[in-house]
Amino acid sequence: MAINSIAMNAYRTALGQTQGAARSAESAVSQGLGKTGGAQKSGFMDALKNSVGEVNAEQLKKDQMVSSFATGENQNVHELMIQLQKAGLAMSMTSTVRSKVLDMYKELVKMPF
Repeated sequence: MAINSIAMNAYRTALGQTQGAARSAESAVSQGLGKTGGAQKSGFMDALKNSVGEVNAEQLKKDQMVSSFATGENQNVHELMIQLQKAGLAMSMTSTVRSKVLDMYKELVKMPF
């Protein structure tokens, strides 16, 4: 029974984090589309800074969870694996976007004027 309750707690935590991330993404998309009424419009640079900051936060959270798991403070493997996947996916997407931006820059440099 203890294993079931641990799994249920991990599931509820992951579900709560997913719903929180979905709400955050929805508000970011609304801001990007300018649907927030009187909100100040942000540029590409602000969006890029925010995205890199969020990726950094995921990496820091992953590092903290790995060290707490290694020291025995937290033994929840499910949450640790979920955070590892989230951090890895965020880093992978960031490097993909960076590669695409660099490819676009190289194409712009090659264009004759």
